[in-house]
Amino acid sequence: MKAIRVHEFGGPEVLKLEDVPEPKAGAWQVVVEVKAAGVNPYDTYMRQGTYAIKPDLPYTPGSDAAGIVESVGEGVQGVAPGDRVYVGGTITGAYAQKTVADAWQVHPLPANISFPQGAGVNVPYATAFRALWRIAHAQSGETVFIHGASGGVGIAAVQLARAGGLTVIGTGGTERGRELVASQGAHYALDHRAPGYLDELRKITMGRGPDVILEMLANVNLAKDLSVLAIKGRVVVIGNRGNIEINPREIMQRDAAVLGMVLWNTSRPELASIHAGIVAGLESGSLRPIVGKELPLAEAPQAHRAVIEQSAYGKIVLVP
Repeated sequence: MKAIRVHEFGGPEVLKLEDVPEPKAGAWQVVVEVKAAGVNPYDTYMRQGTYAIKPDLPYTPGSDAAGIVESVGEGVQGVAPGDRVYVGGTITGAYAQKTVADAWQVHPLPANISFPQGAGVNVPYATAFRALWRIAHAQSGETVFIHGASGGVGIAAVQLARAGGLTVIGTGGTERGRELVASQGAHYALDHRAPGYLDELRKITMGRGPDVILEMLANVNLAKDLSVLAIKGRVVVIGNRGNIEINPREIMQRDAAVLGMVLWNTSRPELASIHAGIVAGLESGSLRPIVGKELPLAEAPQAHRAVIEQSAYGKIVLVP
């Protein structure tokens, strides 16, 4: 079968399409025929060798995929060949025609969700769900400001927050992105490239500021976030690409909290709870992944460039 392999850390050019042996399911494992694989920013950091998790070389990238169960190993229950599923993590990598996952990583994909959409579920929706409800402890009636809302995690957060009864303010760097943010349920969509957008945020919140800020690029925005946060507000840092200088007094005078999170710190029981909520939202239609671009598996290098360099618009997926 075909799979993307990385033999050395480096730029997108190290992503090579190769022939590899067909995978087999061991005990408590599932083989999934991949119909689409999701591309996440962290995939690019791992490929560069700069991420906290450094895989052994060579490896196949990717943790997110959707497809059809081909076979199951000994002891697997609740999953059967022919089932439509999405995976929340893999053993052998998602950028491939087939992948092996532990049975607990496999979740049902409702019939109303396409395979490309399913490939955009795991990291974006589990991250947004955990950031909103488990880290920030957002409450219905509060206001959430999603700084960078037009990407995969941002759109997931917009949908989750709107369904949860929050007032949702999102930002996008392009008119197309802001239209997407608004169409997915945000009450307001601001241009984070406009000089006065934080003044507009203050007006919308009547000077109070948002209760929760979800931050996708903390090295650029964290200091700004702290200057507009409400009293007892919470900033959850989801994405970061460098250092930034902040004034701690902004945190002190608001009794505020800056909270970091990575999905990999989530326990297995918490993940099971999160995905149960996500599957319910997918089934009801309140959660609907947006696919911004589909590319063939061989174009994984282009996908890695796009997920970092271009203005975010939904999810980028690879189709084997």
